[in-house]
Amino acid sequence: MDVMRGVRHLLHAPANRRFPPETMAAIQQAIADGERHHDGEICFVVEARLPLRSLLAGHLARARAEDLFAQLRVWDTARKTGVLLYVLLAERAIEIVADRGAAAHLPANTWDVVAEAMRKHFRQDDWRGGALEGIKAVNALLARHLPPVAGGPGNELPDQPIVL
Repeated sequence: MDVMRGVRHLLHAPANRRFPPETMAAIQQAIADGERHHDGEICFVVEARLPLRSLLAGHLARARAEDLFAQLRVWDTARKTGVLLYVLLAERAIEIVADRGAAAHLPANTWDVVAEAMRKHFRQDDWRGGALEGIKAVNALLARHLPPVAGGPGNELPDQPIVL
């Protein structure tokens, strides 16, 4: 394990310093508002640091995002249109994991563009703006490629962002 990486994770401040309750409420509202216009489901997760066992195992942010995608059952929507936006603060990493139904309609590099838009805000310590920009972009992409379906399953995942 890289010692500096371990120190960065172990000493990182809690996520609620960058994502206070009012920011989390705005994120929840943005997810709820956007999901009215498409057939996707968005899950936003922010984590200050990796769990110690993941850190010791040398896991990267992408592996953690994929684990959370499964644990939070983002993959378990009726049309396989779940999208996880994962932010790992200790590494300033942004990972976007899309289920098969969403990924089939969007080029893979689409998510890189969304992550970079978020990163621009985060570099300026605009955590709220970055999160909302990412959610806005994902909502727009899903609305364009996965319009709402009449009689669809409705809201399958909680809109409330998750802090780990």
